[in-house]
Order: sequence, then C-alpha cells, then structure tokens
Amino acid sequence: MKNFSVLIGLAALLATPAFAQTSDGQANNQNPAAAELPSAPSAVAMPKEPAPATKPTPQNGAASDRAEAETKVTLKSLRNRPSEQSNTPVSPQDSLTPPPDQPGKEAPAPTAGKDENDDESQYRIKRKVDEVNVTFTVTDKHGHFIKGLTKDVFNVLDDKRPPEAIRGFSADTNLPLRVGLLIDASNSVRDRFKFEQEAAIEFLSQIVRPKSDKAFVLGFDTTPEVTQDFTNATEQLAKGIRMIRPGGGTALFDALYYASRDKLMKQKDSEPVRRAIILLSDGDDNQSRVTREEAIEMAQRAEVVVYTISTNLAPNKDRGDKVMERIAEATGGRSFFPFKIQDVSNAFTDIQEELRSQYVIAYKPANFVGDGHYRSINIIAQNKKFHVRSRKGYFAPKK
Repeated sequence: MKNFSVLIGLAALLATPAFAQTSDGQANNQNPAAAELPSAPSAVAMPKEPAPATKPTPQNGAASDRAEAETKVTLKSLRNRPSEQSNTPVSPQDSLTPPPDQPGKEAPAPTAGKDENDDESQYRIKRKVDEVNVTFTVTDKHGHFIKGLTKDVFNVLDDKRPPEAIRGFSADTNLPLRVGLLIDASNSVRDRFKFEQEAAIEFLSQIVRPKSDKAFVLGFDTTPEVTQDFTNATEQLAKGIRMIRPGGGTALFDALYYASRDKLMKQKDSEPVRRAIILLSDGDDNQSRVTREEAIEMAQRAEVVVYTISTNLAPNKDRGDKVMERIAEATGGRSFFPFKIQDVSNAFTDIQEELRSQYVIAYKPANFVGDGHYRSINIIAQNKKFHVRSRKGYFAPKK
C-alpha cells in the first residue's frame, strides 16, 4: 500500500510541469501586437457595473465584514464627489467613463483603502447641467476691440431660439488664463522652426502672470508630447519650447484632441478661467487617428478657444490654411496668416490683446433635448457696427 502511494505521488509531480508548460503555451499563443496597438482617442467603451463585494465566509467573517463596509463607503464617496465643470448638459450615461488614456479598457471596481487621487485617475464624474457658457469677442469694423459693454446690448440664440434665462454675464478682461501652446514639430516646418520657437517664448513670457495664469507646452509630429506641464514659471515654459525637435509626420488633430481633453478639460480650477490653445502649424495633417471635426468637437466640449498661426509662407492659402481657419472659426478663435516669418511675433501680440478683451455669457437653453444633435450658438450685437465672434455651437449629449 505504501508503494502504491509513492507511485501516485511521483505521477503527480511528473504531471505538474506538463500542466505549467501547457498554460504558458496558451498565453504565448495570444497576439502580442493587439496589446500594443493604440486605441483611437475617439473610441468609447461603456464600463460594466463594479463587481459586488464578496460575502463573508466562516473562515474570514470579521475581515470580510470590514472590507465590505469599507467598499460601500468608497462607492458612496465616489458617487457624492463634486462633478467637473462642463459647458453643455451631460447625460446620465456619461456619469462614469473609463480613463481617457485607456479608452477601451474597462473601469475597475473601487477597492477598500484606495487613495482618493487614484479614484480620480480612474473615473470621470459629471453631473447633468443645463447651463451653457460662451466666451466671445466684440470688435468694430476696423478690428479694434470694444470693451465695457453690458448684456443688454446682445441678443443670444441657441438652436435658433432665445435662451430660457440668462444666468450670468461678465466683462472681466482679467480672468485667469489656462493656455496650451501647441507647436508643429514635423519635417514640413523645419526651415522656420527656430524663429517660431523664439516668438512663442516671447509670447508666453509676456502673457503669463505669475499669480493667476498657467500654461503648458506641447510639441507634436506623429504623436503629441508635453514638454512642459502646467506652470506659471516662464523660464520652465521657455525650456519646454526649446526641448522640441522637428522631425516626422504631422498628427495635428490628435494633438488638438489630446490637449483639449487630457490637459485643459482635466485642469481643476476653483474659480472661473479662460481656456485657450495657440496652434502653430501649416495645417497639413497626415497621421491623425481622429478627424478634424472630432478634434473641434472636443475643443468645444472643453470650452477652449483656439487661435491658429499658419507657418505656410506661400502667397496663396492652401488646403492646410483652410483647415486652420475651420478650427479657429468653429471654436470662436482667430486665424493668422503671416506674410513673412517676422509677422509671427505680431500674431502672438494680437492674441495676447484679445485674450484680455473678451466677454463671457452663461444661459439656460430653451427646449433643450438630449438627443445628441448639434445646437448652434449665435450672439448678435444690437449695434450693427459691432462684430461678435464666438464658437458656433455644441453637441447636446444623448440621454
């Protein structure tokens, strides 16, 4: 009998390596390229419900009761967390979304004892709002900025209807700025890259106020790269600009999408701020995974005004210039087309003045329906000599 037991033990030991080898072989047969392929920034995956806490077993009843109670507290605090601001109403489906940098990955269930900051990196909580905020600029026929106007001199149309109520109006030209400087580092701009860098450094050194404003620097060719995150230190911003090296293709739309969603929309501020992107490029995109309109929509959702400076010095506008015009017009910004490289500095100066000469109006849309359709925005000055420039509209989220 004893010999029979020994034989059984030896058979079990011999079977164990074979099982392990089979298990490893199955793992190795998976396609490793699938995990390496990046998901398009516009991809959306609805997360599953978090897994419920396991019931206590006789062996670990006390520990399980404690873990289950802690998990319930974590879930409750997660649901009660203040929402991030949004310029358009948000549907209940959008209340829980996976992390932006892993759009196709399922959001994991919260665990007991997890740090609150970790929760914020995994979840984006929004609440349904019924208020739209629009930043706009008023100029005369010569392009000079008109300041000191009141809300009574403007008529607002949302989806061709007057709003149900005007909830706020500000002519404060000193709102804190949150600025993203996006610099095209593709091969197509190599011959004029150095001058553009120096002009951008000068712009940020003049516009960023140490006590209230923040800016970040992003260079892009085939992929966007943040060389300096949000800061008010102009020497660090200058260092970030000089770190950018030209080379590669152009993924302009991806860069705009990323800067709007992952930088400006995520920046937490306790006070009203003005968000802007200055985009320096020739507009010739050839590498992006998202479309031009997807990038524009994300900028609109982030309440970002985009100013574009073309690096194309040809006498006539080309296809890239029209792309730059479309982006600026849709977001309420402005396009600049320097005739010579020295005019880039003048464009930065004009942008600086405009950012300090804007109005903000907040209103509740009339007859709002969360059906996903595009709602136009039209702000009209009663004085016909005044020209108002703002973003053209937004997408009503689906319920």
